[in-house]
Amino acid sequence: MSRDNSIVAEGLVREFRKGPRAVDGIDLRVEPGEIYGFLGPNGAGKSTTVHMLTTLLPPTAGTARVAGFDVVREGPKVRASIGAALQEAALDALLTGRDHLRLQTMLQGLRREERAPRTAELLERVGLTEAADRKVGGYSGGMKRRLDLALALVHRPRVLFLDEPTTGLDPQSRTALWDEVARLSRDDGVTVFLTTQYLEEADVLADRVGIIDHGRIVAEGTPTALKAEIGRPSVHAIPYDDGDRPRIEALLRRFGEPLSDGELAVRLREGIGLADVVRGVDAEGVVLDDIELRAPTLDDVFLAKTGRTLEGAAEADGG
Repeated sequence: MSRDNSIVAEGLVREFRKGPRAVDGIDLRVEPGEIYGFLGPNGAGKSTTVHMLTTLLPPTAGTARVAGFDVVREGPKVRASIGAALQEAALDALLTGRDHLRLQTMLQGLRREERAPRTAELLERVGLTEAADRKVGGYSGGMKRRLDLALALVHRPRVLFLDEPTTGLDPQSRTALWDEVARLSRDDGVTVFLTTQYLEEADVLADRVGIIDHGRIVAEGTPTALKAEIGRPSVHAIPYDDGDRPRIEALLRRFGEPLSDGELAVRLREGIGLADVVRGVDAEGVVLDDIELRAPTLDDVFLAKTGRTLEGAAEADGG
């Protein structure tokens, strides 16, 4: 039988009692071996989508198939085919890293002779060999996330769900986890569904990105294609004298469309360059502390599609 590593959702809906639709009729297709970045602020519906695709929540409406199996009618087969490292790692502080992996190999039904070699292999893969026999209570946040990833890989899943796997990690730990996720897709052909609030994470890792806002997918494509849709660069200015902000704001509006409240920045109109803005600033006699031309980023894509920045939305929104 062929290995179907895809994720397909059609019209997927999840309503909670006395609340809005957390997921409001989304369509998804993630190809085998692809890393799909699911991008959005807290409360946008990312985790609810993951919970439905991993059979932890039943959909209110719509259908989804993961690894070729229906998430409602064939839940056990879905669970046997996937690995999941969700936001809260279920780790026992009194057990060692090796203890966790040994237990997981038993729970996943690995043969006795496979358990120790698979445990050692995964500890090495996630860089925890030296810490393997230390209690998890003494692990750093990055070590816990890497152990959680190893636990999700014990049974060699065809599809891997990672729900904000690097939230709160230092840059070094984040990069190490990125490297392992990329290797899983590249070398093992694992399909990865990655939810994240980090634009850089989606840009570095994802083959394609879906942007979700208020339960709906508002944009989808490769990071390069999405940035090309925005197309034009932006100019960002910092005043030398804060009292000049209204003048600078009015000046910048002559050259493009304002990006967001509180920031002196515009998306330049076609045919306008940084030199045009600098000449305008000089002509007005305005002194700037700094002025910068920026190429489009996924943050710009998010802003263009939703009308707000991802970081601001994440701070303002509930979980």
